[in-house]
Amino acid sequence: MKVARFHAPGDIRLEEAPEPEPGPEELKLRVRNCSTCGTDVKISRFGHHHIVPPRVMGHEIAGEVVAAGAGTEGWAPGDRVQVIAAIPCGTCAECRRGRMTVCSRQESMGYHYDGAFAEYMIVPAKVLAVAGVNRIPEGVSFAEASVAEPLACVLNGQELARVGEGDDVVVFGSGPIGCLHVRVARARGAARVFLIELNADRLHRASELVKPDAAILAGDTDPIEAVRGLTGGRGADVIITAAAAHTPQQQAQWMAAPGGRISFFGGLPKNDPVISCDSNQVHYRELSIVGANGSSPAHNARALELIGSGEVPVHDLVTHRVPLADVHRALDLVARGEAIKVTVEP
Repeated sequence: MKVARFHAPGDIRLEEAPEPEPGPEELKLRVRNCSTCGTDVKISRFGHHHIVPPRVMGHEIAGEVVAAGAGTEGWAPGDRVQVIAAIPCGTCAECRRGRMTVCSRQESMGYHYDGAFAEYMIVPAKVLAVAGVNRIPEGVSFAEASVAEPLACVLNGQELARVGEGDDVVVFGSGPIGCLHVRVARARGAARVFLIELNADRLHRASELVKPDAAILAGDTDPIEAVRGLTGGRGADVIITAAAAHTPQQQAQWMAAPGGRISFFGGLPKNDPVISCDSNQVHYRELSIVGANGSSPAHNARALELIGSGEVPVHDLVTHRVPLADVHRALDLVARGEAIKVTVEP
């Protein structure tokens, strides 16, 4: 079979590999879709401290079971499944408290275990042990199911930010995550959703698909003044920074309504993670600032339900489909921002 292996930064090779066979409590999948994201691009360029090469990349996984190891009750060849990316241990102090997204021993597909840039892959026993394999609902394609993983991360972020009925929500960043945030906010009852982006082409492309109540081009206008103008001077109830940049996190403090919630959804570069924060803004206006880190197995299951019900459509967000042989082109499309969602189809 063919796989795309990370060997070193800038060195991802399409290689031949023997088909793997499942051990006890493991599943063997035929990969149908593995979508890509900005994290894949970062790994391809800079590596990752959790990846010991060579490693098959790919963590937004959908496929069908072709073999089940001993002890995998309930699974059979032909089952259509989606697989979690982040694997909590299920037993540490945080997992026992229901906070699996911040598991102290978390591992990941495509990092600690070979991922889905491959024709076949093994789902480790650890994934099945935490209910990390989900059946794809009838009528949901493999490509749509592969988007359940990033959608699960968005669900976690919006739960932590308490997005709800009647909220005015601001989303910074119009990539695939920003688009998903717009749709999830609407599904959770937000009154209005405003999308902010620096790149005019990306903003136009995203706006055509998810149709925010206002699209704000940050390079042409002051986003703080724009949001205040749209809300009668009050500010937004929730601001989600789905962009890995300092400026949105700082601007969010000044466009939040009293009692507003700010989600630092996008992380900052590890060598430059510090922003300025006006403590009095937070104190006197009772603002909340929350982080968001990945998703739990339960978030993945709910994401599939939302896709299956049509509450959060994702089919039109998959703008590019490429074969495994073109995995470099897939990563390049993501890096250049020329697509919303790119999926690899081995």
